[in-house]
Amino acid sequence: MAEKKKVIGVLGGIAAGKSTVARHFERLGCAVIEADEIAHQILDESESKREIVRLFGPGIVDAKGRVDRKSLAGIVFSDAAALARLNTVIHPRVWAEVERRIAVYQRDSKIAAIVLDVPLLAEADRLDLCDVLVFVEAEQTRRWQRAKKSGKFDENELKKREKFQISLDKKKKLAHYILRNNSDESDLAGQVAQLFSTITGSR
Repeated sequence: MAEKKKVIGVLGGIAAGKSTVARHFERLGCAVIEADEIAHQILDESESKREIVRLFGPGIVDAKGRVDRKSLAGIVFSDAAALARLNTVIHPRVWAEVERRIAVYQRDSKIAAIVLDVPLLAEADRLDLCDVLVFVEAEQTRRWQRAKKSGKFDENELKKREKFQISLDKKKKLAHYILRNNSDESDLAGQVAQLFSTITGSR
């Protein structure tokens, strides 16, 4: 029987560089499971769309008949109760798909380890899926700059979203390893490569 592959959970604040870390792990032979990509797929499924329209009204669907993600985010990140309602629709489907993909990758001999790029891994209380937790640390001003540069949201939106998350100090304490993303990407890539060797036992 093949040895069970390590499942690595990536923790950190918004725009800390979690997806960048996951991408570097992927280059080293890891499979990456992106929760955001799964959630976007689920939002486009007819059953999920019906539930979301029932919860938030027909105005949540754009002219193309798709859920308007920006409008939905504006609602749920200003209202904890609305976010909880959305999570009852999305989370069970996301986690079912995450678990399915983990099982698939565990059977793939070409995969060195499995990385979970899941923004709310700790908040959803699914740390049980992970063998190793890695915290990506980045200075607050750098995170704000990256968030603004990405065009996804500004400093105010970042602060608003982080109110719904577990504190960074608590996430850091949960982690087995810490990667520091306050320099350039080549420095971060070197840290990931060293950590990959430690976790997988490779040289």
